[in-house]
Amino acid sequence: MFIENKNRSIWIQQPQSNDPLYPEWYAFMQAKKEEWYLQTHDDLTLKAWYLPAEKSTNKTVLLANGYKSVRDRYGAFGWLFHELGYNVLMPDYRAGAKSPGNFIGFGWLDRKDNTGWIKQIIEKNPKSEIAMFGISMGASATMMLSGEALPEHVKCFIEDCGYDTVWNELAHKAKHDYHLPQFPLIHLLSFWSKLFAGYDWKEASSITQLNKNTKPFLFIHGDQDTFVPVEMVYRNYDATRGPKEIYIATGGRHVRSYEIDKEKYREVVANFLKTYFN
Repeated sequence: MFIENKNRSIWIQQPQSNDPLYPEWYAFMQAKKEEWYLQTHDDLTLKAWYLPAEKSTNKTVLLANGYKSVRDRYGAFGWLFHELGYNVLMPDYRAGAKSPGNFIGFGWLDRKDNTGWIKQIIEKNPKSEIAMFGISMGASATMMLSGEALPEHVKCFIEDCGYDTVWNELAHKAKHDYHLPQFPLIHLLSFWSKLFAGYDWKEASSITQLNKNTKPFLFIHGDQDTFVPVEMVYRNYDATRGPKEIYIATGGRHVRSYEIDKEKYREVVANFLKTYFN
């Protein structure tokens, strides 16, 4: 139930016209974008949209989406960075709604895919400077990426509502949604993940990777998030070893911190990027 993605269509949730972020989403969807492709180490072909900035720049934001989602869903975030003057690369993750692959990476497998996208950005423009931004599962992928050996082109990271470890998140969901204990369910599913997907849920840790990171990091979380409990952001924040900032959105639910106060969210993100990206 947690690993293999057999029913993808239920997670395609495009904003409706009454959605607070609909104008930004619509603008992004109407913009002319390039299609990029990435061949992974295990021979999957992943796709991404690339939206160049209106004014030529070497600065690109690599945007990571959430669990089983499609890039369409997060167009509003893509437009945010486009309006701030950056190129935007927005991939579909493996085993997402429109991507190949049988097993969800929960950020751990996706961190390696992100290194491939980073390499491709640099190959296309050796002068590139890159910021990584992730939402939900993509936020955890961003944190997990931060502990890898990365080129100097990668300048900083932003995560919005990511979990601290896959184990803790899925144990929370089992208890919160299904009233099930960790044992034996999470232990068995983690073993299954190791057997079939190549990783167990304790090793898939944002905290462990953040302990190896020295680059600047902005952490964002809504204080009303019950999907990924807000206490996780403080554990992530404490773990990183580089310059760091934190923004807790009052009234924000999961993946809703932007829409709850668009101006504040934009200001926090823009100021962070001005400080560490520009």
